[in-house]
Amino acid sequence: MTSQPAAAAANPFLRVPPASPEAAAAHFGASLAFHADVSDVAAALAADEDPGFVLLDSRSTESWDRGHVPGAVHLPTALVPERARTLLDPDVPVVTYCWGPGCNGAARAALALAGLGYRVKEMLGGFEYWVREGFEFETGQGRERRAADPLTAPVGSDACGC
Repeated sequence: MTSQPAAAAANPFLRVPPASPEAAAAHFGASLAFHADVSDVAAALAADEDPGFVLLDSRSTESWDRGHVPGAVHLPTALVPERARTLLDPDVPVVTYCWGPGCNGAARAALALAGLGYRVKEMLGGFEYWVREGFEFETGQGRERRAADPLTAPVGSDACGC
């Protein structure tokens, strides 16, 4: 008997070994097909061309009024089945967002949209990370921007390098 199984049992990381490279590639490739990063969404929206998607805020009207991404379409999750077809072009991909990582409203909106035939991704981090990364947002009083949080965004640089 070798010491490797004992070492693996003692090491919490190795209790479940990493997936094979092929399985990891399939998993992470699929993940990127379902998720969009806040910084990538912001860069696409800031470009001088069509970003290739519609950004959808799936929160309540009260939440929308407290702040939202400029240019986003407002469609609360519960209203997706009855109103999506009047607000969204089925040929244009949709990126959904809700409050933040602790909220699954964007995932529920994405599921409802997928069920209606839309191509959809969820913006990871939601509105919380949009604000924390220092991007401009809109309220009833106008546009605002907060300083980037150094724990969530590159400070002093336009990109994180990832």
